[in-house]
Formats: sequence, C-alpha cells, structure tokens
Amino acid sequence: MNESIAGDTPEEFGVTGDTPEAAPVSGSDRISSLDFIRGIAVMGILAANIVAFGQPFDAYMYPTAFMVDAGDPGGWQWITQFVMIDGKMRGLFTLLFGAGVYLFMERTWARGGTRWRQMWRLFILMLFGVVHFHLIWPGDILFYYAVVGFVVVPCLRWTAKTQMAVGITVYISGALLYALMMTPLYLAADTALGEEGGALAEMSESLAQGKAEALAASAIPSGLIVSGDYAGLVEHRVTEQWWEPISNVFFFALETFPLMLIGIALYRTGFFSGGIERAVLKRWGWIGLVGGALAHLLIALFVRAEGFSYYSTLAGFVGWSPLPRLVMVLGIAALLVTYSPSWTGWFAERVRAAGRAAFTNYLGTSIVMMFVFHGWALGLFGELNRPQLYGVTALTCVLMLVWSKPWLDHFRYGPLEWIWRCLTYRQMFPLKR
Repeated sequence: MNESIAGDTPEEFGVTGDTPEAAPVSGSDRISSLDFIRGIAVMGILAANIVAFGQPFDAYMYPTAFMVDAGDPGGWQWITQFVMIDGKMRGLFTLLFGAGVYLFMERTWARGGTRWRQMWRLFILMLFGVVHFHLIWPGDILFYYAVVGFVVVPCLRWTAKTQMAVGITVYISGALLYALMMTPLYLAADTALGEEGGALAEMSESLAQGKAEALAASAIPSGLIVSGDYAGLVEHRVTEQWWEPISNVFFFALETFPLMLIGIALYRTGFFSGGIERAVLKRWGWIGLVGGALAHLLIALFVRAEGFSYYSTLAGFVGWSPLPRLVMVLGIAALLVTYSPSWTGWFAERVRAAGRAAFTNYLGTSIVMMFVFHGWALGLFGELNRPQLYGVTALTCVLMLVWSKPWLDHFRYGPLEWIWRCLTYRQMFPLKR
C-alpha cells in the first residue's frame, strides 16, 4: 500500500535510483515476486479479519464473543487460522510496505526529488486511514502504517546491513516486551497465582473488571451495526473511539517499524528479485515456515487447553507469537519469492493483478463487508459462524481475482491507486491505457 503497491507500470517500477547499495534488478523480476506476494497478502488479510468484520471485534481473538455458536467444535478452525494466517499476512504486507517506501524513493531520487515527496505521500495515506477507520471499519492499518512510515523515511540512507540489524534488534526487543506485558495478565487471570493473594490477586480482580468493560464497550458498536444505525455508528467512532488509531500506532510500532526496515533491507539485497540463490531461499523458507508453524501450534494447543480464555488468547496472540511469527513471515516470503516466478497460469496472473490493485482491494474489501454485514444492507452481522464467514472470505477473494485483471488490462492503475498517485504529485495522470 505504497506507490509500488499502487501498481506502477513496469518502466517506473524498474527505476533503481542512484543511492548506495540500490539493487540493480529488472522491473519484470520485481513485479513477478512483489505483486504476487501482495496478492496473496491482501486476500490473506481478509481471511484474518473476517471474524472481526462479521462478529464483535473481540471475537477475532476470543471465540466466546461470537453472537452465535462459532461452529468450531474443539477450536480447530481457530487453531488453523492462528497458526497459518493471523499476523502472517500483515507481516508480509509490512515487509512490502517498507520495500515500497524505498522503491518510491529510488525513483524520486533518480528524478532529483527529496524525501518530502514521500512524507506528503504518507500524509495522504494517513488521511485515507482516518476515513477508513471512522466511516468504514475500525480495523484500519493505513493510519499507523503512515505514521510509522514517517519514522522510517529518515532511515532510508542507512546501509542495508544497518537497516537489517536495527530491524531485527528492535523486533526481538519488542517481542520480549510484549511477552513481559501479556504473560502476567494470563497468570493473574487464569492460574492459581491469581488466587493466592498479593499483587497478582489484586491484578486478577482488575482484569476481570477490564474484560467485562471491554466486552461491554464492544457491544455498543456491534448493536449499532445490527440496527443499521450508520450515523450513530460513525458518531460513536468519532466521539468514543477516536483515540484507537493513535493507540494502535504505539501498540504496533515495535512490530511495524522493524518489519518495514527488514523489508527495505531485503529489497536492497535482492531478496525479492533473484539476488539470493534459489536453493538458499528454498531451504530457509521451508525451515522458517515449518519451524514457525510448529511453534504457533504449541502456543495454540496451550491456549486450547486453557479453554480459549480471554487472557490466554490475548497472551497467545500478542505476547507469545511475535518471535515465531517473524520466522514464519520470512519463511513464507522466501518461498513465495522462490516459487512464484514459475507460476504463470491464469490463476497466478490474476493473483498478481490483485496485488497490483492491493490498495483498492484492501479498502474495497472493507466496503464490501459493510454491505454484507451492516443492518442497513444484508444485515448478516452476528448471524454467521466461523465456517460461514470463511465462505464469505472465499467469495470475496474470487471477486478480487475476477475484477482486478480485466480492469488493469484496460487501465494503468487501480481506482484508489490512481487517486493516491494524483494526490501525491498534485496532477492528473492518464488512467486509461
């Protein structure tokens, strides 16, 4: 969801710029891997978010928050999503966002521009995020991507080695901090330690109250969605939830910032364009995928043993999974880079097209979900269980694949990509081919 995600033409995409260590690779190689990964990621993000679209937001982690029976005996669908989807697609998107920020600056530097063009572009993205959050869906990531991007831009002149080292260091530090924050909550709320007196016992009481308050707060927008009171829903977000985009910046910064730096470093070292030997990528890709998935599975089985309680699921998602998530995200990225160039059939081409229009597909999905779930439209919010929600995901992914390629066969950019581009350069660009 940057200009590279906005679907550049091959000629623009191939500009490498004149900065130190810029990777001299072809535009077609970049498009082959980056667009395919973007297509997979934008569809995967819908699969991750679908529960929060169609059920109360807390149900994303906490299955008891479903308004109907979740339709998931034993919690195995929850486990599968946790292991294979949750956080991984956002991680891929964040890597690509970082790569795209640098790629945009390559082209800007080559044309004699400065980083202020990038800052302006990120500011526009931030406004998109504000509109997305308040008018469409509160699970927006554009706002905090833009804000964190402001911090990333001054780091673009660092060497790729420094960017990678800082990225990994900050990510690991953040993962340890998340674990230190979340583990005591689980211990106090869900174990005997919370009943033995002392600080954890006091914390246990406040956590029970915090859980009740969080679920009650979530019920208000859920009721407005069910009733179809769109004006009341927007008013609630503006007056009662306005602080959430800001809090998300701080909550996700220790994941988002380092992943963007890692994405930049990977791009500059040729990770996405054949600069690393295929056998090496393949070997480490499978190690990362399998190793990370096994670690996630152990966490998920532990949470299942705890009965998918509120604070065990929170700890599993936020406190214990970031480190194996990084391993798995890098493994998935390596495998997609390794195998995607050989995938040239009609399905692969449509996935690439969905990736070229990823910004439109991301925001467009949120709009489609409004029509599916809000009470003023189809009114299915709170009515569908988990398997049925996955059916909505599959149909929406088909929609992405169906529209993206024919559109891009006739137009240079996706609709929102074109608007973003025009606003970035403050001029009208031709849309038709």
